[in-house]
Amino acid sequence: MSDMRELQGALEAAVSEVGKVVLGKEPQIRLALCCLFARGHLLIEDLPGMGKTTLSQALAKVLGLDYKRVQFTSDLMPADILGVSIFDRRESVFNFHPGPIFTQLLLADEINRTTPRTQSALLEAMAEGQVTIEGETRALPNPFFVIATQNPIDQSGTYPLPESQLDRFLMRLELGYPHPRAEREMFERQHHLDTERVNLKQRIDASQLEQIRQAVTQVHASASVLDYLQRLVAYTRQAPEFAVGLSPRGALAILQCAKTWALMNNRGHLVPEDIQMVLPAVTAHRLIPGGDYAGDSLALVVQMQSNVDVVRP
Repeated sequence: MSDMRELQGALEAAVSEVGKVVLGKEPQIRLALCCLFARGHLLIEDLPGMGKTTLSQALAKVLGLDYKRVQFTSDLMPADILGVSIFDRRESVFNFHPGPIFTQLLLADEINRTTPRTQSALLEAMAEGQVTIEGETRALPNPFFVIATQNPIDQSGTYPLPESQLDRFLMRLELGYPHPRAEREMFERQHHLDTERVNLKQRIDASQLEQIRQAVTQVHASASVLDYLQRLVAYTRQAPEFAVGLSPRGALAILQCAKTWALMNNRGHLVPEDIQMVLPAVTAHRLIPGGDYAGDSLALVVQMQSNVDVVRP
């Protein structure tokens, strides 16, 4: 019990620490941490200048993870991410020079500004925690997370991520414009110059991170909550709003994130609200609007929650 109290304190400290640089975005911070605790990869989609990179860097510092950033551009090649073997004339051997993917947290900045060929170089790494280069499989560090940022696809010079790549991201988040109070605080910091660059502190160490990940597996899901989850999944497969329903992997992703959300809220069991909190972030990028419903899949997911009944025990 004391260990769980310590973990809960560490979780709240981590949220507060990230909130020092990402102002007024506590729900998004909690969802981002939930994604990483659930062993997933995170996609942050928004306009330039909204704090996507800042959030990524802050998460790495607060979790104490080795961190590397790759700026994705149209001329980026897979070897620039994975690494390459270079011939050593003295030794007459090829020496492998690892790329930036060999880190615990990789920031793939503006991932949709590079070509599909380079985007696909991340697929094996995100799915298997390893990469195969020149016929040799090399393990990546544990833990290994990818946080990718992308600009809206209607902006010039972007390449939409294919469905197979989108499905590798456990969650997709949008930060949105800051609340007026948070924006005013940013103005005052800049104007008075009384806060130098914030040096964030590590709030969760490697052992605590592993404890959290293990504790998630112990969160109980009752039959009634699983029934509710199945009704949501079935709705995506049957309703005309969606061209393609959720796959079994997508359904399991909801369950994993909901259990993590319950743990982060100091509960050892699921309630329907846990599913509702994570559902938009987990499913909107996996679902395609169908027929006459072309538009925002996120709005359709939010509407779906009101169409599916919650039956409590």
